Amino acid sequence: MSNCCRVLVLVSGNGSNLQAIIDGCDDNLDAEVVGVISNKPNAYGLVRAHQSEIDTSCVIPHEGESRSDYDLRLKAAIDKYQPDLIVLAGFMRILSDDFVKQFEGRMINIHPSLLPKYTGLHTHQRAIDAGDSEHGASVHFVTPELDAGPVILQAKVPVYPEDDASVLAERVHEQEHAIYPLVVKWFSQQRLRMTDGKAYLDDQLLSPMGYAAD
Repeated sequence: MSNCCRVLVLVSGNGSNLQAIIDGCDDNLDAEVVGVISNKPNAYGLVRAHQSEIDTSCVIPHEGESRSDYDLRLKAAIDKYQPDLIVLAGFMRILSDDFVKQFEGRMINIHPSLLPKYTGLHTHQRAIDAGDSEHGASVHFVTPELDAGPVILQAKVPVYPEDDASVLAERVHEQEHAIYPLVVKWFSQQRLRMTDGKAYLDDQLLSPMGYAAD
């Protein structure tokens, strides 16, 4: 599998998207998860990696450590895996601009909203509070501006009047588990790229909302 796309996943918590990507790579001979890094030693994502015999590393923040110093240690850990693609799967740290620039075009994230709506946290409650009829998730390339990189693919879900944030989150998670492995597959097949801050699939410029089958 020498030509296989080397995928490195960064997690902070449960790792359900990590699991979806591991399962997706099992079906996708073009990609392999070669490592999982967490900033939290008790992240369940590390357990998922061990169960799949995937190498893991922990880069735990030191008290009083600057973001740039942490990111230097994180980069050293990443470089050991020589990844082709870095996947942020619930990695709950804001990365420094210099760090992001080193991996631009090779790092993707999934955000629980229909970007550009609701960057940052508490997206499900914000969608409910705004009275939105639809909500969803977006896979995007990572750029220095938070949650502002070009969108690759979105999945929409309905918002019902009786929904609370946890019910809506569950509905969005299901869609995340479908679209994130698909984007990893596109990248591993060299169909997906970012050029001049824009996302392209099969050499076609994607819309600001990402790929849409319709």
